[in-house]
Amino acid sequence: MGADGLGAQQSENEIKAFPHFWAHVIRRARRALGVRCGDIGDPRVPPRRGCAPHRPHHLRAPLSPALPHNMELLRCIAALLALVAVMGHPDPTLDQHWELWKKAHGKVYRHQIEEGQRRATWEKNLRLVMLHNLEHSLGLHSYQLGMNHMGDMSSEDVAALLTGLRVPYGNNRTSRYHQRGGAPDAMDWREKGCVTEVKNQGPCGACWAFSAVGALEAQVKLKTGKLVSLSAQNLVDCSMMYGNKGCSGGFMTNAFQYIIDNNGIDSEESYPYMAQNGTCHYNVSTRAATCSKYVELPYADEAALKDAVANIGPVSVAIDAAQPTFFLYRSGVYDDPRCTQEVNHGVLVVGYGTLNEKDFWLVKNSWGERFGDGGYIRMSRNHSNHCGIASYASYPQI
Repeated sequence: MGADGLGAQQSENEIKAFPHFWAHVIRRARRALGVRCGDIGDPRVPPRRGCAPHRPHHLRAPLSPALPHNMELLRCIAALLALVAVMGHPDPTLDQHWELWKKAHGKVYRHQIEEGQRRATWEKNLRLVMLHNLEHSLGLHSYQLGMNHMGDMSSEDVAALLTGLRVPYGNNRTSRYHQRGGAPDAMDWREKGCVTEVKNQGPCGACWAFSAVGALEAQVKLKTGKLVSLSAQNLVDCSMMYGNKGCSGGFMTNAFQYIIDNNGIDSEESYPYMAQNGTCHYNVSTRAATCSKYVELPYADEAALKDAVANIGPVSVAIDAAQPTFFLYRSGVYDDPRCTQEVNHGVLVVGYGTLNEKDFWLVKNSWGERFGDGGYIRMSRNHSNHCGIASYASYPQI
């Protein structure tokens, strides 16, 4: 095979290595040209039956049967890339700001195709942030947004990489929680030394594990006087038999049950977080906590959640975290009406209060300190179970 043939073959292999890009190109071309299902598609796949063969005039030239298959593929790719380049050209006035943002957050992309996709998402998010904050300055919103380290991510990216909650099928909650009463108007367990530093789950759907260990860490502190970070990785690696799927998701009560049956969980220091699935190597000699049982709160009962946070300690909860306004949150009380009660993310309620006459839950996330307000978000309280925050609340007991 000649040099040209080798180059074409290499290009085809590179293109085949990026299926998400291929689907992205086809979707954008279809939307922009207003064509139907069979008009533009992967040349390796024949059109589906029932799809009209109509094709815009600039794409009507038939592929030459004399060309090698890989050259035909490249020709289609080149045409679609040209269309996408015209339709999705980045705003040149933002070039400097894009470079500054990448440098500030240490962003390095694998190839130009990925950078182009991320740049387009970044510009979309930037417009959202700027318009939202303008409306905030006009008194239309109770929270502000910011271009944090997730500014180049879409809702789909966040759902795939940074959530990971798996509510057990047929989760029939029979709560035996009895409210104690006497809850103060505000509570912040950080002020009582019961909350460890904000963690970063990275590209692993281990939110459930960080939520679970956060709730148990507080109980250990209240009982022993010692605040110790517990091992989320221990849960990721070792609780598969309890319905959890490691980095592919899990649920907090499943994690509590593992700790109960295992008679312990290791410390973060002895079993550090790796942001990937690993082989279970729990070591009883480095056990840092135990758990005797867990308690589930009544479904969607914010009054019970407030009572538990006030009288028991931080509580594990599940929320909807897929809205761009959530992962781009910076300050204020989050109350996006588009937030649903279809939960997908495990977090930890460490307090509650009122800000500018708006009640809020103080929530510790596991997306690092660059998220939100130092890793925390204030979420609307007494607002019809906003984002499903009281739907699946639970806490462990030692």
